[in-house]
Formats: sequence, C-alpha cells, structure tokens
Amino acid sequence: MKKLFLIIGAPGSGKTTDAELIAERHENITHYSTGDMFRAEVASGSERGKIIKSYIDNGNLVPIDIVIETIVNAIKSAPTDVVVIDGYPRSVEQMEELDKYLQKEKDVKLEAVIEVEVSEQTARDRVLGRGRGADDNNEVFDNRMKVYMEPLPEIEKFYSEKGLLKKISGEGTIEEIVDEMDKFIQSKLQND
Repeated sequence: MKKLFLIIGAPGSGKTTDAELIAERHENITHYSTGDMFRAEVASGSERGKIIKSYIDNGNLVPIDIVIETIVNAIKSAPTDVVVIDGYPRSVEQMEELDKYLQKEKDVKLEAVIEVEVSEQTARDRVLGRGRGADDNNEVFDNRMKVYMEPLPEIEKFYSEKGLLKKISGEGTIEEIVDEMDKFIQSKLQND
C-alpha cells in the first residue's frame, strides 16, 4: 500500500524544498515534484516533453491526461511506500481526476494534503529573487499566482470535507516549516 501526501502552495512557498528535506530525513519517503517530473520529461526530448514545455514556457497548466499519467507512473514506481508529491493538484479538474483514480486504485491511499501558506509578497520576493529561468519575472509570476489562487477555495473545501487538509505557515525558517510538516506526516503514518 502506497501512502500519498500532496503538498500545495503558491509559487515560491517553499513546498519543493520542504518536501525534499523531509524525504532526506527518512529512508521510507520518496519525494516527487510535479515540476521536476515535467522538467525531466522536457529534458528527455520526448514528444510528451515538447508538449509539456510549450505549456510551462507560458506559465500555463499542463493538460490533465499528461499530468495524471506522469504522476500515476511515479507513484507506482516509487521505491518506498510513502510518496510525497508537491505542486499537485493545481486545478479543480486535476483534483477530481486524481480523486477518481484513487477511488479505483486500492494500492494507493491519500493520507493528507498539506497547504504551505505564504503572503503574495513573500512568494513574489522568493520567486523573483531566485532567478531560476525565463519564467521568473513579474508578468509570469502574476499569471502563475492567479492560476494558483483561482481554484484554491474549491480545492481547500474539497479536502477539508474529507478531513485531509492541513495548513502550515510557510513564513518561518525552512527548519521550522520542515519540522512542523515532518511531525504531521509522521503522526499520520503512526496512526495507520
């Protein structure tokens, strides 16, 4: 049985770093970032990679069937029983498609959705300060923020009603945030 944790948060909320550090602490946790999965696919030069690149370059969402396929393959081939994926779901449609998949899939259980909350100013300062690529400018940031914020109330409501949503402040130090997130994940694993 694979135990799945999803981490969502605005661009620059630190969700990928948090997840990486938690996975480093525990041999039984595998971390995947949807961004990393997509970047690897783009780097491979595959047809799917070219399609993904055309969406990412404009700050738009990758089509649902490609996303689900990429994520499902990653979960199933993960070397550990605990899988942490950050940056998913990013839309109501992604959330619903994953939910449909999880209802059919008896070998994967969604344990929790962790939302890393940061102010828009903190997010902007972090994204524009890291200068990672062409997508780190104000215009693309504004689009990514809008794309993130629009479906958020519905995503929060959906997972809250299932008792799966946990909010964590992303405004503290990396260590504080990771400690809080790690404690929560370990508490969920001990309860099973």
